[in-house]
Amino acid sequence: MTVPGPALFARYAFPPNSHGYCGPNDSAAFFEYGVAGADDRGLRALSQQFAGAWPYLELIASATGVEDPLDPRVVEAYWVGSPRLDQVSTRAVGNSMEERFRRITGGKFATLTTSVLAGGVPHHSFAVFCIYPWTGLLSDGRKAKHALTVLDRCRIRWGQVRAVTGDQVVVESRSLTWDGRVLGIGEPEAETVVRSIDGVGMIGDLQAGDWVSLHWEWICDRLTPRQVGYLRDFTHRHLHIVNDGNLQAGPAALLGS
Repeated sequence: MTVPGPALFARYAFPPNSHGYCGPNDSAAFFEYGVAGADDRGLRALSQQFAGAWPYLELIASATGVEDPLDPRVVEAYWVGSPRLDQVSTRAVGNSMEERFRRITGGKFATLTTSVLAGGVPHHSFAVFCIYPWTGLLSDGRKAKHALTVLDRCRIRWGQVRAVTGDQVVVESRSLTWDGRVLGIGEPEAETVVRSIDGVGMIGDLQAGDWVSLHWEWICDRLTPRQVGYLRDFTHRHLHIVNDGNLQAGPAALLGS
């Protein structure tokens, strides 16, 4: 079944919102709207308060001829990935970065421009790997190990369900790694994540073998093999831009070298 765009957005945006990283200061209401799974006016209003994600949705929608930034095709492209992202021109992405980040990054803005020219597109992994380390959005003065965990949890991950027990699910996924110079993806490991609270969640039943998307400690959606491929490919694209384009100074400042 096709999930309404606002509900799909809520599935992915609720986890960081519940940790206080972005969006409105009412995660309980946001969760309730997401559980309802409807194209609700209140949910749309809350979604527009995500100052990080909303401009990317507008950019994707405008560049691909879609009127509604919360169209499910646009929401999927931003969080998971799709060929739609490569329809967004380099100029459009660059202009968006200029408007949003030149003032707060100052002399570092040229680095953001480099990431765009290297093929960065408005996927969530672009924001996490190519933007956040340079804008201070994830810097909180804590140890590098914690910073790596935040960076890893903030990206959208893919995993395969191994076991389901009540509100919790054991999945096999790959964590982000850092060797002092290169960001990478590690070997598959089991982790326990959340699908619901007291039986109330935003997605339906899961079975062993299902592929799912993960954001922080939450399962966001069930993925098709095609979607897993898109998510993996766009994640690696933006990791390569950072690692191969000599942009490691951003992650190094955040994670330590």
